[in-house]
Amino acid sequence: MRRVLLVCLALVTWRVSSASGQNQDTTLSRPLTLLDAIRLGRQRAVSAVTARLVAEAGRTRVSERAGELLPQVSGAASWNRQTVNLDEFGIPFASGVTPSFSVYRFQLRAAQTLFDAAAFSRLSAERNLAVATGQDARAAAELAGATAGIAYLRVLSTTETVHAREADSTVAAELLDQARKLVEAGISPAIDATRSEVSFGSVQTQLEVARNSRDRARLDLLRALDLPPSTELILADSLTVDAVQLPETQEAAAAYAREHRAELVAARARTDAARKVLSAIHHENLPSVSVSGGVNETGQTLDELKYTYNVQLAVNVPIIDGFRRQRRARQQGLQVEVQEVQERSTRNQVDTDARQALLDLASARQQVAIAGDRLRLSEQELSQAQQRFTNGVAGSVETTNAQGSLIDARDALIQARVNYANARVAAYRALGVIDQLQ
Repeated sequence: MRRVLLVCLALVTWRVSSASGQNQDTTLSRPLTLLDAIRLGRQRAVSAVTARLVAEAGRTRVSERAGELLPQVSGAASWNRQTVNLDEFGIPFASGVTPSFSVYRFQLRAAQTLFDAAAFSRLSAERNLAVATGQDARAAAELAGATAGIAYLRVLSTTETVHAREADSTVAAELLDQARKLVEAGISPAIDATRSEVSFGSVQTQLEVARNSRDRARLDLLRALDLPPSTELILADSLTVDAVQLPETQEAAAAYAREHRAELVAARARTDAARKVLSAIHHENLPSVSVSGGVNETGQTLDELKYTYNVQLAVNVPIIDGFRRQRRARQQGLQVEVQEVQERSTRNQVDTDARQALLDLASARQQVAIAGDRLRLSEQELSQAQQRFTNGVAGSVETTNAQGSLIDARDALIQARVNYANARVAAYRALGVIDQLQ
């Protein structure tokens, strides 16, 4: 017995260690691109998964509602042991209590709705609501994908900032070494070396801040993708300014968005559902037709069962229910008006988002061009300041200022590229086609 327990304990320990080993293997199989991040965000984000489950529940409710129009079949079997008081029936020639006897009863019943306009309208409304929840799930997935894409771009920007600060550190180290040599040669005053040391320390501090921002951005990206924080990421993209295939005019963009945005499709489906619920209430005033029937076998013993059946065709004609239907119709009519207002508001918001997306994209493209020129001029300024400093024409103030301008120019270019990339993601999101991002 003890040997069996030891074997079981060993198996359990092996399974636990295997599971923990699998949990620790959190390295992605290949470098992660922006499109991969968006796709994973659409699939794995908690909000997207939750919305998909809600949509699945909506489709299940459609099946449940459809069941009201399908055949209803039930069966029953019973055995009773009983006596009967004959006096309660008032039969002159029969009195007293019968001896106990058994009754076996087997029953099968079925019913089918032939016509119920209200039920058909409610089923149609439920289907529209299922469409709406499905579009809500799509909208939630697109938002989660956009969030993951922006988190990915932030990792790219912080990574490029680290590279820029590393380059700045190299330049600052060269200027410091040059200043020290000029001070030792008696060409420059000691304060030039001091200024260069202060500048070098400032750049080193900025480098550490940039590295911390990069590491935090990676954690934010992993959270957006619902991956363990220990997952190792290798990013495949860079902040480039690529051409995009989008409508060129605001009118075309707005029209395209109105046809593709999931939020607007969901709002339309909800409006249709509200109208069909109102129709269902009105249809409750119409007659409904159903057929039902059953077969029975009863007897005191199993070998003496007698067969009986009944079939019923029923027509139900509503006449008056205390005017509750009229009040419900009025209430549902107000709900239809509310939903129409919400649909109109959603349509205007979609229109505005599409127009703003094109404006932001064009502005971001111009910012990249301006930032590129600024960086080129800042590099020239630093090169000229270094030459003047080497020749002893100027002090370290010029090189320090030039280096500060170069740092600002690099940051501005990185930020401009980030703005353009974010604007590109936002534009595809605003048009409802983020899954087609190029």
